[in-house]
Amino acid sequence: MSTATARGVSVAVGLLVGVIMTAHAAPDAIFINAQVFTADEARPAAQAFAVEGGRILAIGEQDEVLAHKRPHTQVVDLQGRRVLPGLIDAHTHAVIGGLAALSPNLQDEELDIASVRQRVQAWRDETRSDADRPLVVFGVNPATWKNPQALAEVFDVGSWMSQPLLLMGSDLHTAWVNRAMRAKAGIDAAYARGLTASQRHTVGVATDGEPNGVLVDAGVDLVTLQLPKPDEDLLLEAGKFAVRANNRYGITAWMDPAANAGPGEALFARAPGSTGTGILPAYRALAEAGGLSAHVAALLVASPLSDAADLERLNAVREQFQGTPNLTMPGIKIFADGVLEYPAQSAALLGEYSNSGKRGEMLLTRQGLQALVDAADARGWLVHIHALGDRAVRESLDAFEAAREHRDSGVRHSITHLQLVDANDYPRFARLGVIAVMQLHWAEMDNYLLDLVKPYLSETEFMGQYPARSLQRQGAVIAGASDWPISTANPWEAMHHAMTRHGPGGGLNPAERLDKTSMLLAYTRHAAQAIGLADKIGSLEPGKQADFIVVDRDVLEVDAESLKQTQVLETYFAGVKVYAAQ
Repeated sequence: MSTATARGVSVAVGLLVGVIMTAHAAPDAIFINAQVFTADEARPAAQAFAVEGGRILAIGEQDEVLAHKRPHTQVVDLQGRRVLPGLIDAHTHAVIGGLAALSPNLQDEELDIASVRQRVQAWRDETRSDADRPLVVFGVNPATWKNPQALAEVFDVGSWMSQPLLLMGSDLHTAWVNRAMRAKAGIDAAYARGLTASQRHTVGVATDGEPNGVLVDAGVDLVTLQLPKPDEDLLLEAGKFAVRANNRYGITAWMDPAANAGPGEALFARAPGSTGTGILPAYRALAEAGGLSAHVAALLVASPLSDAADLERLNAVREQFQGTPNLTMPGIKIFADGVLEYPAQSAALLGEYSNSGKRGEMLLTRQGLQALVDAADARGWLVHIHALGDRAVRESLDAFEAAREHRDSGVRHSITHLQLVDANDYPRFARLGVIAVMQLHWAEMDNYLLDLVKPYLSETEFMGQYPARSLQRQGAVIAGASDWPISTANPWEAMHHAMTRHGPGGGLNPAERLDKTSMLLAYTRHAAQAIGLADKIGSLEPGKQADFIVVDRDVLEVDAESLKQTQVLETYFAGVKVYAAQ
């Protein structure tokens, strides 16, 4: 049977199931007097819908839905409120976001060194931990390590000489560590000298050859492996925080693209002794406690050193968590490159950074990337690739194209971030069936772009960042994502930025703005495709789970500024109210 025929049969079966449910089931509740945005192409709008057993039984005109009412059916009058499917974040580190929120956190503020010192010292005084236990501070703006010597003059003297310190960048790709932390991780001049040419960017060095504390990607792994793993209670608390935060924004599903990440784990290296389970125990504990009121599609990171054989090791981790309610494990994530911002400049470019003449680093060889993608595709696994530079995007597309030439797996793979994309590659997304998962909250002028990116790219490259509309015009499916805690989990702010592309420093190519309907679909139907759950969620139609939200304004009618202020009044997961505004 061809893939197209199989999909046709699947649709027919789904419609038949809907008819049977409508004919024989009795609804638990009917919601009336609503303005429903369904995200369903066949029926984009509705006035009412019926829920039975946690699923949509019927949806449409009010009279036709009320015809299903039975004596026990509860009728809920939504008083003309706007209703949407539960929103879906196609790339968020939710439990890490919870851990970061519960830890010392600078919230990505732009601070001078004196202010950083004051805040960090206060946290050290509060925790009063033993001298050998590292102090970890999250959410540090990467501009902080533009002058690593200034940090050393504060955190490599006095009592800090014996207190390990990790300042974790808000991008989660860069960090600065003091001398005590470097000693704990074995990062010294000899280690730096022994790095290969492709690894040298991971450890910053001063003119005398001594490490200066700046770490990138695999360099960050060196210190995260030295951190104590969170205990079960802390993981559960972080998971609860993550679920509450997402449900409050109307989010009822997400992709966690690095579920084997976390303190004590490595992402960019094969680490002996690392269990590879990351924050997955948090999701299992939440589910067992009945607190996972969201669908989670958890991906395992295949390190850049992985090959096809390593997929079996990752599969062993997957099998430990199979059967966990509301948790799926559809595939893997691959880091193709790093980040564009100075001083890391580890995103892989077709051109070069103007200050150094370098092109950034691909974290895998072309052959290695293609072999890894092909092996995962052969297993039927979803592959989600981190690519910010246009060279990384092109080589990722090349890898997907090579796999498509071997088989039609039907899996909707994706590339995320897409800060730079060469125009010649725009049409390849649609042709290859690759979803563009974009964090369009970043499509604004802020200090990241103005201070850490703009001076090092051509004007054409700079203004071409996050080419959402260009990709859409060429047929690409755009899915919405936050990358929380790197940026806010609030999807309404992200929609605003995608529609205005304007920030405190001005506008970023208004020709790349997306319209409101595109953004609502990006966070519903399209995101459901990206996380591999389009048959279960993402739209309100018979047979799908009754995940929906009620909002405080008609988001289809308000302007972008009002949309940004949207408040969710109620969030329902499987027909059960899991959040209500106070």
